[in-house]
Amino acid sequence: MTALRRKTPPLLAISMGDPAGVGPEVILKAAAALAHRRGAPALVVVGDLSAMRAAAARLRGVPAPREWHQDDPPIRLTKGLGVLSISSLSARAIRPAHPTVEGGGAGYDYIVTGARMAMSGTVDALVTAPISKDWMNRAGHHFPGHSELLAEMSHTRLWRMMFAGGELTVALVTAHMGFAKVATALTQRNILDTIRLLATHLRVALGVAHPRIAVLGLNPHAGESGMFGDEEIRVIAPAIRRAQREGIDAYGPLAPDTAFIRKANAFSFDAAVAMYHDQGLIALKTLEFDRAVNITIGLPFVRTSPDHGTAFDIAGKGIANPSSMIAAIEYAWRAAISRDRLARRAAA
Repeated sequence: MTALRRKTPPLLAISMGDPAGVGPEVILKAAAALAHRRGAPALVVVGDLSAMRAAAARLRGVPAPREWHQDDPPIRLTKGLGVLSISSLSARAIRPAHPTVEGGGAGYDYIVTGARMAMSGTVDALVTAPISKDWMNRAGHHFPGHSELLAEMSHTRLWRMMFAGGELTVALVTAHMGFAKVATALTQRNILDTIRLLATHLRVALGVAHPRIAVLGLNPHAGESGMFGDEEIRVIAPAIRRAQREGIDAYGPLAPDTAFIRKANAFSFDAAVAMYHDQGLIALKTLEFDRAVNITIGLPFVRTSPDHGTAFDIAGKGIANPSSMIAAIEYAWRAAISRDRLARRAAA
């Protein structure tokens, strides 16, 4: 990845997502919410200009979509929302709530272009609006989701899904995997790798100098000394000890049913490592449903996403909640500034 050139404010790319989903709507609403924010990032939507204009026509008080090219200066949100239009979709493909193969293929193209911009340093981070994995696959692009595609594009072998809200941040050792397979998928290596990636991300992207990381067990009561399972003894605790020897402030394994209890209305850690998807995300979404952000850690660039799907059932009705998209942009904004600050400090 080339070194990011200095931009004040940062420039973030937002891939538009499936044109039949709520992506265009929540992007426009988020842009409106951020337009008058001091130091707000510049935004460019990688998508379809006609789709963005059609969505804007259904809403009030949002920035007008304006065509933008990669050699143009950023457009201030008070003047409009820049759109790098890389498709000319049919009227059928941009009809809300009616996904198509054409739209699924376009959603893939938006991600690819946005990722290339992030890897080249044209933009400081990539925010991805929701895609339909089903329709993207029908269009011939066979990836389980954004993270797998971005990892392949950037030749990233080691990455993890992380979710963050205003109060709680959780990284997952395993993600989209049937529960019956989780125990056999856990190894000292992949638990240690998750702890390392999380610690690095907290330092580099968020500026947490000495992150404190809580690591959950797998079994009830964290195995109760082997009575309810030995994964804590065999794989989780040894991984924690190895992380500690590397200078990482990790502790556990913690009993999963009490790990997220707050004392004095605050958690005693900066982030947690969960062994499987629902173990971490039930707590996160209970606390942070409208504010949760999905982050792929381990990539050579910042990538965030709102923690919801295309919501085809409400697309085009003007009622989609932009809170998670706003949070995703804010997270990418903070991370871009932190990465730039650390890079300048290292170069000094």
